[in-house]
Amino acid sequence: MTEILIVDDHPLFREAMHSAIDAAYDSPQVLEAECLDEGMQLLESHKPDLILLDLNIPDTEGYFGLIDLRARYPRLPVVVVSGHEEPRVIKEVMSHGALGFIPKSTRKPALVEAIKQVLSGEIYLPESYVEPQEDRSEGDRSRLRKQLATLTPQQLRVLRMLRDGLLNKQIAYELNVGETTIKAHVSEILRKLGVYSRTQVVIEINKLTSDDIPQTPDALTNK
Repeated sequence: MTEILIVDDHPLFREAMHSAIDAAYDSPQVLEAECLDEGMQLLESHKPDLILLDLNIPDTEGYFGLIDLRARYPRLPVVVVSGHEEPRVIKEVMSHGALGFIPKSTRKPALVEAIKQVLSGEIYLPESYVEPQEDRSEGDRSRLRKQLATLTPQQLRVLRMLRDGLLNKQIAYELNVGETTIKAHVSEILRKLGVYSRTQVVIEINKLTSDDIPQTPDALTNK
């Protein structure tokens, strides 16, 4: 019996996925979870043939749900199903060990084929996908410098700590503010830099030298 776990907080989309799975297999067992924590609880007693994971679920951020799943259950195949269909998002998803990416705009017949393809041991990517190339040109650096200039001093402090790998709760402790405040800062940093996850923030910042990143008054004092 084919067993598939759907982790998505939208009931209508879970229903659509369930319908596609029913069309692909005879009497499949479909497990559903509204959040990552609920999915993890199901994985304590089930070992599905495939996990269909939405990136945008309430209890995780960006690619961290995928990273967490891959770290805890490296042998379980995970396919990301997301409304974020940008090539850079797909590339990032695949770099974190997903076996495929299915856009939420995919129609049911193609969705059925995508699920079959992955369960047969292949990787599924949209036909229109073209892998983006790294751009480390001076023009790219100039764009990043201009975006960094829009950050507030506190957002720059948070950014430096993100680059150093600190978690939200650690940053909140260091800056003596609430974790909710840090989450708000992180969201604004992502928006202003035009990226989707903390991981991408680090990737973008690593394209720059330390001199490219604006200094906050306290950073200048501590030099």
